[in-house]
Amino acid sequence: MLDRNIKIITISILTLLSTSCEKLFMPADSDPSPTSTFDYLWRQVDERYSLFDVKNVNWQAMYDSLRPQVYDEMDNDSLFTVLHKMLNSLNDGHVDLWGNNDVSSSEAIFLQRYGTKNFDINTVAITYLRADHHTTAGFAYNSIAEGQVLYIRYSSFSNSASPEAIKIILKRFPNVKGIVLDIRQNGGGEIQNEWNIMQMLPSEGQLLYYTQIKNGPAHSAFSEPQAVYAPESSDIHPIDKPLVLLTDRGCYSAASNFALCLKTYNNVTVMGDTTAGGLAVPAGGALPNGWNYRFGVTRTLAIDGINYENGVPPDQVVLLDPAAVALHHDNIIDSATNLILSNANI
Repeated sequence: MLDRNIKIITISILTLLSTSCEKLFMPADSDPSPTSTFDYLWRQVDERYSLFDVKNVNWQAMYDSLRPQVYDEMDNDSLFTVLHKMLNSLNDGHVDLWGNNDVSSSEAIFLQRYGTKNFDINTVAITYLRADHHTTAGFAYNSIAEGQVLYIRYSSFSNSASPEAIKIILKRFPNVKGIVLDIRQNGGGEIQNEWNIMQMLPSEGQLLYYTQIKNGPAHSAFSEPQAVYAPESSDIHPIDKPLVLLTDRGCYSAASNFALCLKTYNNVTVMGDTTAGGLAVPAGGALPNGWNYRFGVTRTLAIDGINYENGVPPDQVVLLDPAAVALHHDNIIDSATNLILSNANI
């Protein structure tokens, strides 16, 4: 079964990471000095990081630039600043460093999410969800366009998205002509919730993407691509009506992966802005001085062979219009609704 295929691939990735990363990501010595810590982290990223080709970073140049700034008498704050500069050069939201009193994350991904919003929560709440909206598990939803379209807001893949919840939602609105599924500003979460939501779509056994695992020190060393297929619908009657998925630069990790998957369905249109990316699976470990870190050790290839790690593009680009927001309207939701209704009337 296809659903079983996905679980096997997921389990195989997690098993490999759990069994090999303990050896690969744990310090070989106990020297906690700043120079040892810097060298260890640089080497681990150099040999295990999976995205140098799409991030276009000269990692050796980072070493040559920053290594002279590290000396054994420096304090922890100064060392943390240098390590942050090194990791921040990757522009990767799955690259993090946890010190005793600080956390380092990607500035570029932070600015993408909060500096280029394509979403206004007040407009969505007042005009589209409204006071009489329903809340089931991690979903908020209501009908729009005089009951012809179902609008669903799903803000995080960390929120529950069980098949049972999806059944309740679909049962409440059985006669709509299509669905707008809004995941803008969704920073990711649990991959299982992706599969749960996809179970409400027709399962044609289509290929969703390929996954590879970094398996050697060379930047180009990867396992053979493994295909991931669409999950089979459970006992949910699959929706073959038009579905429009709304995305923006706030969509990261599982949200980006979800957008990549849904682009393969014939009845789905992805609309909005390009996602922030984050398709790789991260793994981490401890530095010699006790700090913890993580970075991506897999890569995901779309069915066209392209790595969309830096962002999954929509099928239709529609950006939020401030003039519409001033009138309490979201022109992206309106565009999605018009697309659904126009297709329904063909």
